[in-house]
Amino acid sequence: MTTLKAVQWNTAFLGCLLAGSCWAADNCSGRVNGVALYGDTIEVGKGHTMTVFESNNITTSDNSPNNAAGKCGGYAITTPDGKTRVVGVCARKTKDGDSWSDEWVLEPGAERGTWKQVGGTGVFAGKKWSGWWQPVSMTERSSWVTGAATATRS
Repeated sequence: MTTLKAVQWNTAFLGCLLAGSCWAADNCSGRVNGVALYGDTIEVGKGHTMTVFESNNITTSDNSPNNAAGKCGGYAITTPDGKTRVVGVCARKTKDGDSWSDEWVLEPGAERGTWKQVGGTGVFAGKKWSGWWQPVSMTERSSWVTGAATATRS
């Protein structure tokens, strides 16, 4: 997996964070804009690679209070059989100072990834939200990657 592809999955996932702060709906939507800070791919062996990435991101939503900024980081492992698993963590903060963090994963061959909230303060304190996410679109402009995703929480 290329560094850009790992960052694209990371960026697309960030849209699913909108689901973590939807109060009345099971489905939420929004936009995410991100810029890669770091991405490095090493080849462990023939066809076996590891990519590590970090990005700054901003989420916006018309149907949830999730309008926040933060950072994400993670890794992608591609095995010699061509399967890639992407794993990440994110931390966000709203303009009111409330924050939350979550973990997410996209298993090899899956169209949808899963996520779960692992911590929060203010309105996010004590929440144990989780759900799925799926990229809707991704575009690339120089080092900027923009994506959209839909997600649900349980």
